[in-house]
Amino acid sequence: MVQDPKNNAQKAENPAGSEDNLLISQYLQGDSAAMEKLIIRYQDRIYNVILKICANPSDAAELTQETFVKAISNIRNFGQRSAFYTWLFRIAVNLTISHCKRKAKIKFHPIDQQEPQESEDGKRALKEFIQDKSSPDPAELMQKKELCDLVLRMLEQLPEEHKAVLILRDIEGMDYSRIADVLGIELGTVKSRLSRARSNLKELLEIALQ
Repeated sequence: MVQDPKNNAQKAENPAGSEDNLLISQYLQGDSAAMEKLIIRYQDRIYNVILKICANPSDAAELTQETFVKAISNIRNFGQRSAFYTWLFRIAVNLTISHCKRKAKIKFHPIDQQEPQESEDGKRALKEFIQDKSSPDPAELMQKKELCDLVLRMLEQLPEEHKAVLILRDIEGMDYSRIADVLGIELGTVKSRLSRARSNLKELLEIALQ
């Protein structure tokens, strides 16, 4: 199920940051229940982001588990130089991109083989949207229930780096600085990569609706 992007944007502000740090301190002092609380807090968000990048539920579940195993193994190196969830997302995205490149997971099924088909009204609405001068915002498109599956299928065709920046910005609601931190790239690279990703998504949507 696609979550409300506005709610995700609010979550991205992460007011629980200080509580995360407290739980980490408690875990490092021997309280294993503190780490369990952190896992419960973030496992769904991590899984959802990974799933949108790799488009495979089984792989997403394994990568989510691997993310937390790696985070726990390296928790003493965290250092609180960034928010814990930013650090966690960085691990998850890096693992997922490496996994997708290694196993060539990008797959696409032509739109005429997908069921159910989008209605003519839905296609017309999407065509009108993408004819706007600005590139389509995936989060706004995905709020239109009928178009959600189509957008997700088009996202699957994008390179992992483009999918990652689109998902973090337009679906998770992260700001540019935090995305740069998660992906380990410059702020300007985030903006240019996002622009290219949105433009590529728009082209894919136009082709799909011809």
